[in-house]
Amino acid sequence: MNFLVRILLSGLAVVIVSYLLPGVIVDGFLAAVIVAVLLSILNVIVKPILVVLTIPLTIFTLGLFLLVINAIIVLMADSIVPGFYVDGFWWALLFSILLTIVNALLTDLSGNKRP
Repeated sequence: MNFLVRILLSGLAVVIVSYLLPGVIVDGFLAAVIVAVLLSILNVIVKPILVVLTIPLTIFTLGLFLLVINAIIVLMADSIVPGFYVDGFWWALLFSILLTIVNALLTDLSGNKRP
């Protein structure tokens, strides 16, 4: 049940951030939930591989390259999910930053604590 609540909150966060950014379009709440599920899957499977492959660059940039990896994952979700459109890299970067903030705020407001 906790997982379902977190996915729905993440879907709501995707909708909120898409309203805030003109370069990101989500066709509906179902597409936003699919984006939330896909982003969580990509963060579990693809992100660790990208982090390991870019360790020297991440160390050189003092961790800021992780933001680029997050933007790449958002662009991957853009290419997979119909109904979710991101205009470019910079919108994906801003989307990933705002999505993290809004998702944290919604999780905190809901009282749903992570295990």
